Amino acid sequence: MEGDHIKINEFLRPLSWIYGLVVGIRNMMFDCGLLHSESFDIPVISVGNLTVGGTGKTPHSEYLVKLLQGKFQIGLLSRGYKRKTHGFLLANADTTMPEIGDEPFQMKKKFPDIHLAVDKNRRRGIHRLADDPNIKPTTDVIILDDAYQHRYVTPGISILLMDYHRLICFDALLPAGRLREHQFNKRRADIVIVTKCPKSITPMEKRGISRSLELYPWQKLFFSTFQYGQLYNLFDPSLPRIPLEQLKDTRPSVLLLTGIGSPEQMEYDLRQFTTFKSLKFSDHHTFKKKDIRLIENTFGNLSSENRLIITTEKDATRLMHCEGFSEEVKKSLYVLPAEVVIMNDEEYFNETIIGYVRKNSRNSTLLKRKNDNKS
Repeated sequence: MEGDHIKINEFLRPLSWIYGLVVGIRNMMFDCGLLHSESFDIPVISVGNLTVGGTGKTPHSEYLVKLLQGKFQIGLLSRGYKRKTHGFLLANADTTMPEIGDEPFQMKKKFPDIHLAVDKNRRRGIHRLADDPNIKPTTDVIILDDAYQHRYVTPGISILLMDYHRLICFDALLPAGRLREHQFNKRRADIVIVTKCPKSITPMEKRGISRSLELYPWQKLFFSTFQYGQLYNLFDPSLPRIPLEQLKDTRPSVLLLTGIGSPEQMEYDLRQFTTFKSLKFSDHHTFKKKDIRLIENTFGNLSSENRLIITTEKDATRLMHCEGFSEEVKKSLYVLPAEVVIMNDEEYFNETIIGYVRKNSRNSTLLKRKNDNKS
């Protein structure tokens, strides 16, 4: 059921009022022009949320990359949360995870041909990706990962994500809830996607969510879910892949290892194939020696000799650099890939994105200027 993971700490409401006042003043300064937001002559698509973590920003950014790849040269700009470097950094084949962060590393590994960069200053990052003569081929479109609150940039399309299990209309501001800013600011979005929906969601439930969100006439609402691929071994990808359906027959003892914002939907989906013990860490968790020992001990205590550890692609980028895993754990540690599926009007969504990029590309703009001059 939507909103079933929301927990409001009522005793923290007074602090939420103070937090909301500060954030509201900042937004007001942008709205009235006291703080400047910059537009660009290159298509910019922002993917973000109003809540802290766990809405599926990276898989949805990957969906956009897959959609646009082959048609345009893509630039993807991320803050690079928890990276060990500073300033603008353009990733290449030799860039390591600590240099750019776990999620950007995951995307660069999947899509080596895109221009992937990290920079806390998004305006500077966009200018570098769009105008640096050393970055070739020329970037046609830029996807901003986790940039809904970065109001110094005015994107051409702003996509707002919200977790089906934690709809913003039922949540509260930090620290009582998990909202970064008041839900009223959903008005800045062009597209709203309710993510992590169960595949069994009904048309009636979609209509109920639409009424609860009270979107504006110009906003289009979509629903998405995850589709899972075959499990592959993290340390030895040459080992045979394991379809999820196979778990129903082999019935291994499974340890689900996660360090993501909201693993609940993944847990729900996995229960359809097997039972498991869950070991959860915080989002973007840095695994230390004590964590490795905990993983080893928990794995060793599983009841069967037929044992399996399942983790996410995001966690895999951090786990693969950890030292201290036994050979038995390495042999049993598998990654579950996930990709986004748009559940309603997928063709319209795809056409909206592609049409925007095509219409606002620099080549189209130059051609329009030439035609205008001829007229």
